[in-house]
Amino acid sequence: MLIHFRSRLIVLIACILLLVVCFFSSILLGYTDTSFTNLIHTFTNFNGSNEQLIIQNVRIPRAIIASVVGASLAIAGLFMQVLTKNPLASPSVLGINAGASMLIVLSITFFNIQSVSATIRLSFIGAALSSLFVFGLSSLGKDGATPLKITLAGVSIAAMFSSITQGLLVTNEVALDQVLFWLAGSVQGRSLDSLVMVLPYIVVAWVISLALGSKINTFMLGEDLSKALGQNTAMLKITLVVLVIVLAGGAVSVAGPIGLVGIIVPQIVRMFVKNDYRWMIPFTGVVGAILLLLADIASRYVLMPEETPVGITTAVIGAPFFIYLARKGGTIK
Repeated sequence: MLIHFRSRLIVLIACILLLVVCFFSSILLGYTDTSFTNLIHTFTNFNGSNEQLIIQNVRIPRAIIASVVGASLAIAGLFMQVLTKNPLASPSVLGINAGASMLIVLSITFFNIQSVSATIRLSFIGAALSSLFVFGLSSLGKDGATPLKITLAGVSIAAMFSSITQGLLVTNEVALDQVLFWLAGSVQGRSLDSLVMVLPYIVVAWVISLALGSKINTFMLGEDLSKALGQNTAMLKITLVVLVIVLAGGAVSVAGPIGLVGIIVPQIVRMFVKNDYRWMIPFTGVVGAILLLLADIASRYVLMPEETPVGITTAVIGAPFFIYLARKGGTIK
């Protein structure tokens, strides 16, 4: 575990450099391998070759989307673990995936909405409504939104929405064909236009997240103590819920439900900086982007020339890790 400021900064810089390496590897590697020289020529001496077109229209958008989605899901997962006091929590606890999926299937089934922009908006709205519903339901009663009530409300609402979605898909094969690949979670075939629609909100959420580290450190001392120190814990909880909605909802609307990133990454980061959230938040964002980039690269080679959705790859990678965490009580020993 890293204790000193200098050692943490050095490791953070090393992680950022690794992120840069993974980003360029994502651009260069795949069914059609290319060179770094060709990448440079794409911007300095574009000749319209097949490789340059792939770099410009497919690989670069894909790498950017994977980086943004990975970082956002990881930070959202960290905040969910703060809210629920559960180291195995993830954004799906708020029903984000279930809410987004249900609203998309409803819109296709009853209104035949099929455009990409409409799908992104609807999935974001569905994720937000589901999260607000869960948080509002868990806030009922004199104790407010306790970690246990948030978890129970989230599991219940997610199960209800998932059942509705599955019921609609069983009766509507057209909707099933249209949303199946989205439901698997993937950054393949996504354009930068889809990311641009939610990126401003995600960037603002990142900035606010980085400013909350000290407040979360105080909050994790216990609600009674943090209130005694003058912290408005209710406002902090609401802020964290809004950030989770924006980060995870935005990520899901672009790439679909990609699981386990929000669980795995915070646990990896805790090995370096324990529970100092001033450092955990930036570390989590960088490592989340690295993980999803590596998973996306791996997904290109599993069934080449076909590609595996990155959501399946993260599930295969993360399932053994999740089982290990569950056996160890939710933390890496």
